[in-house]
Amino acid sequence: MDTKELLAKVRKIEIKTRRLSNHLFSGEYHTSFKGRGMTFAEVRPYQFGDDVRAIDWNVTARFNEPFVKVFEEERELTLMMMVDVSASKLFGTTNQTKSETVAEIVATLAFSATQNNDKIGLILFTDQIELYIPPKKGKSHVLRIIRELLEFQPKSKKTNIRVPLEFLAGVQKKKAIVFLVSDFIDHHSYDHALKMTGKKHDVTGIKIYDPKEQKFPDVGLVLMQDAETGASQWVNTGSKKVRMEFEKFFASQQQKFQDSFNKAGCGSITINLQDSYVKKLLGYFKARN
Repeated sequence: MDTKELLAKVRKIEIKTRRLSNHLFSGEYHTSFKGRGMTFAEVRPYQFGDDVRAIDWNVTARFNEPFVKVFEEERELTLMMMVDVSASKLFGTTNQTKSETVAEIVATLAFSATQNNDKIGLILFTDQIELYIPPKKGKSHVLRIIRELLEFQPKSKKTNIRVPLEFLAGVQKKKAIVFLVSDFIDHHSYDHALKMTGKKHDVTGIKIYDPKEQKFPDVGLVLMQDAETGASQWVNTGSKKVRMEFEKFFASQQQKFQDSFNKAGCGSITINLQDSYVKKLLGYFKARN
């Protein structure tokens, strides 16, 4: 797309997702993801019911009356968005492709993080790391992330979920909130890498899929091409057996996704392109509280 079209798309996503993050998500995000701990804020006079362990004895001795230390949650966090940009992400039979929906989801989460003064980083991956944007704060940084999601052209078409998980271990030393966004069409094993990542970070997987990937319609003989390998073959969608095998494959991929994240102690969200991702995200945040 040309520069004018790109800027128009970025602006459209910004208006839509900032409104969502301002009115719906910032509060849910804040309560769902806790800070690193408690940090000292101030001292104040002792009040009935205060914990005596919080008394500041130095200040108490100086003023000859009891004062207590007040602590508050250390809120600043890092949000890392890991996004699959392999060829299968361009698929879509509804009003939007997977990649366009992903851009809106990432923007909503990023603006919610900005509301809480958190840093946001981005990792784009296929079966290799395609782009890494280190965590920073601010609206202009979020707009750059949206632009990259809309226009980035990856070198590879394939997918390997293990790659970004292992890369994250090398670039993010402190605990982070991590959203791994993909259709999870991946024939590699990523269970061990996910388990290791889940021990250190707060990880959530977001699986995006098109309804036609779950249940293929009877449209006769169709030439189908694998977006990631380029391999083509004729498929008789009129065959009930073929359609059942198609549905069985989708179900196995869905089960693999859910089992992997459950075993690793990580959260998971599944979003159909026909679903409201707003309801899905809000439901997930509320369930965490």
